Formats: sequence, structure tokens, C-alpha cells
Amino acid sequence: MKAIDKDKVIKSIKIAAAAVLAITIAAELGLKYSATAGIITVLSIQNTKRETVKSARNRTLAFLCALILAAASFRLLGFTLLAFAGYLLSFALLCLYADWGEAIAMDSVLITHFLTEQSMSASLIGNEIALFLTGTTVGVLVNMHLRRREKAFKKLADDVDSQIKGILSRMSHWLLEEDKSGYGPDCLNQLKERLDLARICALNNYNNALWKKDSYELDYIQMRQQQSMVLQEIYENIKSITCLPRQAMQVAMLLEGIQQGYHRDNTAEGLLEDLDLLFQDLKSHELPSHREEFEARAILFYILKQIKKLLMLKREFVLAHPK
Repeated sequence: MKAIDKDKVIKSIKIAAAAVLAITIAAELGLKYSATAGIITVLSIQNTKRETVKSARNRTLAFLCALILAAASFRLLGFTLLAFAGYLLSFALLCLYADWGEAIAMDSVLITHFLTEQSMSASLIGNEIALFLTGTTVGVLVNMHLRRREKAFKKLADDVDSQIKGILSRMSHWLLEEDKSGYGPDCLNQLKERLDLARICALNNYNNALWKKDSYELDYIQMRQQQSMVLQEIYENIKSITCLPRQAMQVAMLLEGIQQGYHRDNTAEGLLEDLDLLFQDLKSHELPSHREEFEARAILFYILKQIKKLLMLKREFVLAHPK
């Protein structure tokens, strides 16, 4: 069974068990419409702790507003469908403006109980409040077991790093090939897919830490995503080179050196020094006499600028996140 399928099965079991628990508690408390507590629990369970707590907060505020709006509508128009429509119109507008859209259906189910009972007595209001608190509390508690999946992120980040090293190695090779028809963007597309997965994992890890807001993983993936865009530009420039001046060997050696010295905690300072020396060396070379060589050397010079941007992104990240 794939890992993603396993996660879905576990979440499904958790939702079903939590709903049954909420209904059982509501029934033991003698609440009317006890099944509603289970529905509230299902709607309260989110993917992360932070999302669950935020959802519970928003729905609590929305529920209080729903009680006030329902009381006003039923008092003015009686316990009729017209009154419920008036309540729903005003409540939906409020929720959409306040970004509480997720609360519209859940809270309105509770309000329909007043319409069914043709009453908003204190005891019935207390019943709805108890249903809401039971369902929401169970929903929040069952998600408190969620933890940061640091091992999962590390594996994804290692995959990303490995793919970037492979891309740099292939760039070093294909830069020295005149026929680049076999050099495709598959490796860059695969990198993008892994980065997307790593970003989702990092975001979930961040949202599963309620008190400690460590953005290292998110910042790391953002840095790698920015680097992947630079690599895409370098790839396109390598593909556009039609002749190979002797300076191409120096640029290829630099790319290979970056690949060999590539690791997560490297500040890239040594690589930046090597790059500056190469810049100075290339500037001292005689100007080309042929147009094709001139264009190729101009592209190589621009590739070096892109490589510097690639290294600076890493250096800025390491300096911002010292060990």
C-alpha cells in the first residue's frame, strides 16, 4: 500500500471513530438531535492542528452570530421558511465577508432545529450549544495527536538535493556537446514535482506546530524553488549555444565543481570566490573575431551571472538560518 493511500485510510478511520464518539457523548448527555454532533465533528477535522484550531475558532464566532441572526429572523417573521431564508441570506453574507464560509452549512443545520421545534426556548438553545461544543471539542481533540513529519520532509528534501546535483552534472556534460537535441527538460520537471511534494510536507509540518513557529523547512523549499527557476534559465541558455568556444570548458568545470561541493549546509562562499576568479579570467581574454563565437561567449557570460544568482540564494538562506 502506498504511503498516501495509508494516510487516507488512517484519516477515514479517525473521522468515523470521532463521529461515533461525538454522537455517543451527545446521546449520553441526553441531547436532542445527537447525530448532529457527529456531523459537526466530521466538519471540524482538518489536515493540521493549526487549521483545526483556526476552523474551530471561526465556527464558534460564526455560531454565536447565527444564534443572534436566527433569533431576530424568527422573532420578526415567525418560525417559517421565509424567516429561515432571511436568516440564511444574512448569515451567508456575513460568513462570506468574514471568510467563515466553512461555517455556513454546519451552523445552519443547528438553526434548522429551531425551525423544526417551532421554538427558541432557553433549553433548546442550550441543547444546540451543547451539540456544537461536543462536536467541535471532539474534532479538535482527535487532531491533537498530529506531529511534525520531520523524517518525511528530510527524505523529500534529500530527493530534491539529489536531483539538483544531477541537473548540475548534466548541465556540465551537455554544455560541451555541440548537438544538444538529446538534452530535454525531464529532470527539471521531476524536480518541480518533488519540490511541490516537499512544500506540502513542510507546510503541514509548520501547521502541526501550534506553539513553535519554525519556518526553516518552508524557507528551505522556497530557496530551492527559486534555484529551480534559475536552473531552468541556465538550461534554456545552454540549449541555445550553437558553437563551443574554449571558455565553455571553464564554465562546465565550474558547474561540476558546484555539483561536487553541493551539500545542505554549504555557505557557497568558496564557490562564489571561484566564480569571481573565473569572471576576471574571462574578461581578460581577447574578444572573439567571429559572430557565432561572440554570441556563444555572451551566453556563457550570462550563464555565469545566473550561476552567481544560484549561489547567492543558497548563501543568503544559510546566513539567515545559522545552525
